[in-house]
Amino acid sequence: MTIIEELDAAAAARELPALAEVMRLCVEAGASVNFVLPFSQADSEAWWRRNVLPALESGERRLLVARVEGRILGAVQLAFAPQPNQPHRAEVTKLLVHPEGRRRGIGRALMTRLEAMAREAGRSLLILDTVEGSAAQRLYESLGWTLLGVVPRFALSTDRTRLEGSAFFWKEIAAA
Repeated sequence: MTIIEELDAAAAARELPALAEVMRLCVEAGASVNFVLPFSQADSEAWWRRNVLPALESGERRLLVARVEGRILGAVQLAFAPQPNQPHRAEVTKLLVHPEGRRRGIGRALMTRLEAMAREAGRSLLILDTVEGSAAQRLYESLGWTLLGVVPRFALSTDRTRLEGSAFFWKEIAAA
């Protein structure tokens, strides 16, 4: 059974090795989440420490994790738009599912809970991007996200061998 829970900054700090491992393994498996190989556990932990923990502490970002039998097998973040004229908007970032947890509904469960969390926070417009043609793109489409467009050759592939297109999505949700 998959349990989705929100982690605050202190809980995320305690779970840092597990969070970093999930991201490292996703990158090693080819996930395009802004990193390229080589990407070590130390690199991943440093990124979480430098970027996520302070944003969780300040309330600029929220973090959900998926646990299966107590083990973190997935995570996703909701980053609130900082612009004063966009209090209704947030960005979905770093949907990560451990390679051992794929095809088990973890990504879908994380996204469903994230949309509810955004709604509860008064956000009515969500945006995200992913690699064109990826399994993640198919997931977002199945969840009712609207493809805004594709920017070709947007980012270097994880293995550094090619430039990949990025598919940009949006979804309007009713705020609570």
